[in-house]
Amino acid sequence: MPEQTADHRSTINAILDSCRRATLPYQRAHHGDSFGTAFWFNDLVSEDDDSETYVQYLVTAGASTRYDLAEIRLRHELSDTPMSANGLMMLRFQEGWIPLGDSGVSVLPTDVLHALARRKKWAWATDEITDGIAAKPEDISLLGDGPVPAYALGHDVGPDRTQREQAVVIGEVVRHGEGRGFVWSGHVPQGCAGAPVFVARHLADRNFRLVCLGVLLPGEGESGTTHHPVATFDHIRTAVRGLPQRPAVGADVAAAAPTRWWHRRK
Repeated sequence: MPEQTADHRSTINAILDSCRRATLPYQRAHHGDSFGTAFWFNDLVSEDDDSETYVQYLVTAGASTRYDLAEIRLRHELSDTPMSANGLMMLRFQEGWIPLGDSGVSVLPTDVLHALARRKKWAWATDEITDGIAAKPEDISLLGDGPVPAYALGHDVGPDRTQREQAVVIGEVVRHGEGRGFVWSGHVPQGCAGAPVFVARHLADRNFRLVCLGVLLPGEGESGTTHHPVATFDHIRTAVRGLPQRPAVGADVAAAAPTRWWHRRK
């Protein structure tokens, strides 16, 4: 792992201050063979001086969702009221996720998660990756061709395969494929596929702006030469905005509910 310099520590603190409650660890229920990290994303539809309108999704690596029964692990900080359990079981898990073309990313409209919480008489209190932090084309174009320090906010499996503690993983991203995408360079703990990847855009006077570059995808390649692609938010945002509305389903089924527009006053 790279040494934690002062710049690393400042960026990690900014990530945790803004996004600590944005991630959820999930896994195949009753099996120890599939683990992932998902995160909340608010796609901004419109805004004015007083309010924002957005559509909310859970985002992850699609390859980590291909099973029927999932457990989402909960942390008490994700609700302002007491939770009745440490996890949520979701039936027909794979059916709820909408693949975003060939990006490797899938999204889940969050209506089903809010409905599950309401049934248990609590409500989510989360941070979200918002339009202001999700990378835009100009953010990506300003990243150089050489290695760029990067940070994944994921949930490691841990030695006993049950803890799913949140961790900021330090690595680097480098361009590949004629400059069209990025690959993560560095160790990726098991369970962190699907995690949001952050970079710092440096400004004047040692200031910086935190940017969520995209989604960390499962590794590709032979053992010892594994590369983890990063699906970038410029493509994710475009794909999400092209999604059709979906039919409603039962609240216990992780199938895509109709797109809900949320209104939040500033």
